[in-house]
Amino acid sequence: MNSSQLLSRNARKYPDVEAVVSMGKQTTYQQLDRSVNQFGHALRAAGITPGAKVALFLPNVEEFVIAYFAVQRIGAVVVPINVKLTPVELTYILEQSDAEGLIAHELLFDTVSNLKAPSLLIKTGEAAGNWISFQAMLQSGANQPIECSLTEDDESTILYTSGTTGHPKGVLFSYRNILTVASMIAVEMEVKPESRILLMMPLSHSAPLHLFLMAGMLVGSTLVLTPTFTPELLIETVQKEKTTHFFGAPVAYLLTAGHPALQEADLSSMKWWIYGGAPLSSKEVQMVKTAFQTDHLVCVYGLTEAGPSGSLLHADEHERKAGSIGHRAPLHTELRIVDEEGKDVEPGTVGEIVLYGEGNMLGYYKNKEATEAAFIDGWLKTGDLAKFDEDGYIWIVDRKKDLIISGGVNIYPKEVEEAILAFPGVREVAVIGVPHPEWGETVKAVFAAGNPIDSADLNSFLQERLASFKIPRLYEQVEALPRNASGKILKQPLREEVQIG
Repeated sequence: MNSSQLLSRNARKYPDVEAVVSMGKQTTYQQLDRSVNQFGHALRAAGITPGAKVALFLPNVEEFVIAYFAVQRIGAVVVPINVKLTPVELTYILEQSDAEGLIAHELLFDTVSNLKAPSLLIKTGEAAGNWISFQAMLQSGANQPIECSLTEDDESTILYTSGTTGHPKGVLFSYRNILTVASMIAVEMEVKPESRILLMMPLSHSAPLHLFLMAGMLVGSTLVLTPTFTPELLIETVQKEKTTHFFGAPVAYLLTAGHPALQEADLSSMKWWIYGGAPLSSKEVQMVKTAFQTDHLVCVYGLTEAGPSGSLLHADEHERKAGSIGHRAPLHTELRIVDEEGKDVEPGTVGEIVLYGEGNMLGYYKNKEATEAAFIDGWLKTGDLAKFDEDGYIWIVDRKKDLIISGGVNIYPKEVEEAILAFPGVREVAVIGVPHPEWGETVKAVFAAGNPIDSADLNSFLQERLASFKIPRLYEQVEALPRNASGKILKQPLREEVQIG
């Protein structure tokens, strides 16, 4: 079974059921399947062959869904890219992934308009220069069904996640990996054909794409897409579309919980409110439950390299264990906490979370060394340090790789540090995450330089080199950064100063 076959099956079983609702337009499964065939034929005619990589630079719109399944239907590999990236970041991913095609949205055209590669450039809206019109290609494609014979072990998707080296790494998935985690969510979160799944978080991220879009496709649900998130749009869309499932970063819930429109909103259609990317505290959980008038709040923990999959804290467990990531791994996944030698630790002892299951990635694309380092005896190392409590619940206590999670989005300090070091006069820098009441963490840069540096100038410099969510919100210039005997910068004293302050 592959993703394309799921769509074809749903088109036969549920031809008149809404498959996608986007920007006021309703598309049935039969109509979606026809569009995927047409666009697939057009991609073939444009030179895309089986195994080729095609990048998607699209927000959550119907064109994303059409392109995603059309690329896979002709045996190519889809590469969704975060639409907030800068041209420099985008160019690196296009080159590293060997992308032969790029499909971009017209509202993002300023970011991609000067790109010279890849060879096939497609945009929504009107054609421009060497950019072909998405709609024109769709109309030109033949109507005949395309049979996709790929197996579950064939390559499907590459998602990019920043690495500690400062360069993004491409996480390569098979169809088996993706269908494994999609079926996990379908079972754990009771996704059914009558479900209406609200997709507001970017589909370039593994949880919205693999867990929720694909779970909906697995069973024939309706996918309700919005190109962005705001509290107003969340409240409005739930009421209008009578959605049943929503996944969001904690900040999405915290921002919406304080919105006055929520008090009068009818959210009774919702069956599951799911959050991930960071835990919510007991106080935050109570605030969200009260504001949303729900007892169906679920925390999911995982990482992109695992599909994602990892663990979950169900609704009825929040009262006692909010802040934990649960006490068990979900369907198809096993979880352990181990020491440096890979041996299980005792309750109360800190170790690293490792995961096992068919949702785990095939590896990092063109990076054998990083792939080998990511596993221990077949188990995927998460880099998260955690411990079991006396009841068997898992509590994350730190992150090995200094990962910053702001609004549910991963930010890797080394990448930001390298960009700051390129600014004239900066000698050394340490980027850390500091507590933020809404976003979980925000980014702070502590740097040393020969002369005083205006943080506004540094901020402007970074805007051309980093996506906005990676740019520090706080800056501090110091005489010198703390270092250990071997000369390595010590970040813990910097974090402790923030806590004390």
